[in-house]
Amino acid sequence: MKKTDLLVIGAGPAGLMAAIRAADLGLQVTILESMPKPARKLGISGKGRGNLTNTASFNEFLKHFNNDGRFLKSAFKAMFNTSLVDFFSSEGLQTVEERGGRVFVASGRATEAVACLHRAVEKRNVQLLVGKAVSSLMIEKELCLGAVAGGKPYLAGATLLATGGLSYPATGSTGDGINFARACGHEIVTPLPALVALTPDIQLPECLKDVALRNVSAELRINGKKAAAEFGEMAFLDGNLAGPIIITLSRAAVQALHHGSDCEIYVDLKPALDHAKLDRRILRDFEENHAGRLADVIAKLLPAGMRQFCLQQLNLNPALKISQVTAEHRRLLRNWLKELKFRISGHAPWEQAIVTAGGVSTRQINQATMESKLIKNLYFAGEIIDIDADTGGYNLQAAFSTGWLAGSAIAEAVKNKKATTSAGTAV
Repeated sequence: MKKTDLLVIGAGPAGLMAAIRAADLGLQVTILESMPKPARKLGISGKGRGNLTNTASFNEFLKHFNNDGRFLKSAFKAMFNTSLVDFFSSEGLQTVEERGGRVFVASGRATEAVACLHRAVEKRNVQLLVGKAVSSLMIEKELCLGAVAGGKPYLAGATLLATGGLSYPATGSTGDGINFARACGHEIVTPLPALVALTPDIQLPECLKDVALRNVSAELRINGKKAAAEFGEMAFLDGNLAGPIIITLSRAAVQALHHGSDCEIYVDLKPALDHAKLDRRILRDFEENHAGRLADVIAKLLPAGMRQFCLQQLNLNPALKISQVTAEHRRLLRNWLKELKFRISGHAPWEQAIVTAGGVSTRQINQATMESKLIKNLYFAGEIIDIDADTGGYNLQAAFSTGWLAGSAIAEAVKNKKATTSAGTAV
């Protein structure tokens, strides 16, 4: 059967970008995608708005990844945030920068980024085959010859695994690529959910349902020691702690839970005030409401859904008169506002995780080419690799960049191989 130059397994951001780049450099490319449509996960990214990248500087960008992003330096040098924005612009998709350097699809519809990439591969005559679930790689003597899908072999000069991780399995990220990599000898860093809501060891009351908090800080403590802290927004959702600052802390929390460590989240609801200033603030509120009830002061300190929770946790009667509030009551309230503690017992399921931590070990991938160090002509790109980052566009940029670099390296390798073969034939 006919042999293609590059066989891409997985039509997500990394796979599509690799195909586009390789096609631009003259390669014949075939993509095998198990789902009926490409890039379904990209279509729901950024809460459906398509947070494609971030405008952070190179060094700052790297800091948002595990291991300080060392593995990604070559990929980002090959294609970084400004290059990505320029690429989408050249393909007719406009973007906009928002708070925190996040770069979104200008229309606010992530599906337009999917459509843009789909048009780009079609324009380059890339063969995109959907509904083609790969069952195995074709490996002979530490050389990848292609893959098998639907009982049919697909031969290729180079094969790229870009199947994603395990997060959002309904979009096609089922971990098959990780299993293929493991089967041919690659070390797999245990895949765990990252950027995921955390589950406390208590059942959260109904009054907290859908409560969102702004300008609060959260600190993660592992075995009693501070591990990380974030400031911003959080929420209570489906019985879990959620929102941007929680899912950022979740990467370290999930890893710690996996290793059997104790995890606690301490929320500071009044981070702008230290204990002394907060005590004075509470005293002032008591004095201004000296004829009122404790509930009147609580109402000034907390949003509606949090008030009942506070009173329940502190076992305080909302009808308690201000004149009956003791110094001990005030201390309990102050400490609760500054150190609201949740012991973490678990996390939301894979279906709700934004990205996967873990995957194919970076130690077995050439960071300059994305080629396996174990199997010749086998390459990796995207979330299948043990690279993960904070929320904010960083993970998608890594997918696009590793795909771009892999496409570039594969094109060079295939062309060199053809040139060598031609020279040998000529002789």
